[in-house]
Amino acid sequence: MSVALVTGAGGEIGRAIALRLAAAHDVAVVDIDERLGTETAEMIEGLGRRGLFIRADVSVSEDVARSVEAAETRLGPITAFANNAGIEGVIAPIHLYPDEVFDRLQAVNVRGVFLGLKHVLARMIPRRHGAIVNTASTSAIRGRAGLSGYVASKHAVLGLTRSAALDAAGTRVRVNAVLPGPIETRMIRSLDAQVQASGEEGLRRAGAAPYGRPEDVAGVVAFLLSGDAAHVNGAAWTVDAAATVA
Repeated sequence: MSVALVTGAGGEIGRAIALRLAAAHDVAVVDIDERLGTETAEMIEGLGRRGLFIRADVSVSEDVARSVEAAETRLGPITAFANNAGIEGVIAPIHLYPDEVFDRLQAVNVRGVFLGLKHVLARMIPRRHGAIVNTASTSAIRGRAGLSGYVASKHAVLGLTRSAALDAAGTRVRVNAVLPGPIETRMIRSLDAQVQASGEEGLRRAGAAPYGRPEDVAGVVAFLLSGDAAHVNGAAWTVDAAATVA
């Protein structure tokens, strides 16, 4: 039986990924929010798969190591890993950006992705089997005013993806990244509210494509974690209705 591990699986995108992967995997659900994470695990059980909730802070190495160990002990070897947990921070120009918010963004969005890669690859590479998708953002390939902390963290996620793909090259383990544009989630609603409170427009601009759905991201992640993407490694897949090519 294939086993998937999904971090940030209490959030909308993470939950959509976990439920999509449950079509072919038992799923270990990792989140810092016990209520939301437990709900996702119960939804997976409702689909006839084994679901396991593990509470963890992805920025803490011991938590990540424990979650990987628990997933493999309870469900079996991890074959698919959606390294998805992340936070948005605040909107502020860089000269006013709070130090503590910047640091927390790097802890969760960068260190968290690094630790997930470290502890999962340590198991996948010796087995020469598995696939990983890191959730970055279109902010990994463009700048955004007022979002220096978030943009810096997502650029780092893309760099980690490329380095990890090369570290795993030749082992049949693949590491790719998905780069969502604005998706209808709590995170985008939070950012929109901050922009609107400042008297500016929301993140959706006139003439722009509508926000995507969490399921739009989940479908791409499921593909990248599947055997259909066996020759895809070190890639960055945008999910943004062409916003970054306009």
